[in-house]
Amino acid sequence: MNREQIEIRTRDGGCRTSVFKPDGAGRWPAVIFYMDGLGIRPVLYEMCDRIARDGYVVLLPDMFYRAGPYEPLDPKVVFGTGDIRKALAHLFGSTDNERAAQDTAALLAHLDTRADVHGAKVGTTGYCMGGGMSLTIAGTYPDRIAAAASFHGGNLATDSPMSPHRLAPKMKGFIYVAGADHDNSYPPEMHMRLEKALADAGVPHRCEIYRDALHGWTMADFPIYQEDAAERHFRELRALFAEWLH
Repeated sequence: MNREQIEIRTRDGGCRTSVFKPDGAGRWPAVIFYMDGLGIRPVLYEMCDRIARDGYVVLLPDMFYRAGPYEPLDPKVVFGTGDIRKALAHLFGSTDNERAAQDTAALLAHLDTRADVHGAKVGTTGYCMGGGMSLTIAGTYPDRIAAAASFHGGNLATDSPMSPHRLAPKMKGFIYVAGADHDNSYPPEMHMRLEKALADAGVPHRCEIYRDALHGWTMADFPIYQEDAAERHFRELRALFAEWLH
């Protein structure tokens, strides 16, 4: 695994960030990976390394940096608490879509300084809470984001002023959204609301539901991990970035 650990200065402090890239010398397009709600841990390193091996420089920022250092979380222990949001309230309270968009200005500025990054166009992918961040960034930096993906993202089209679907008129890159058909954070009516917003705004997109999937299906350290669906997610990402980042 080719991983570099750095700190990127944002308006609110130092964002701990891992950088993954292919072996050897060269220049590659960049991808920003927005983590899920259980934070930075080994399974995310493995996912980013896999994306990097397809030919990308991948940034994995710790979106919980404002909460201070924390030990890698064990999903089995967290899920065993019963109330996940209560158990992780100190972490969830340290970020949101708006602050993620603010942080991304620093992430993009860092990419602009790297000799191993090719081109200004960037791809994003996000998971659970990171799915909303990924789409928010696509609408906040439309001239930089060529493709944005969300996998089992929640609250993508709500009445909140920070709902990503409100930014659809500003998006220019291709949007790919994959939801689970057993996910209370992304019910059918929200799926339709998001797709309508993208279609009405003329955004190139594809929104689909993975059948027999549960929220978090891509995460190999989750009890509900589904290998077939997770592999499908990697295939979709590979095709998305191959088309829009090269």
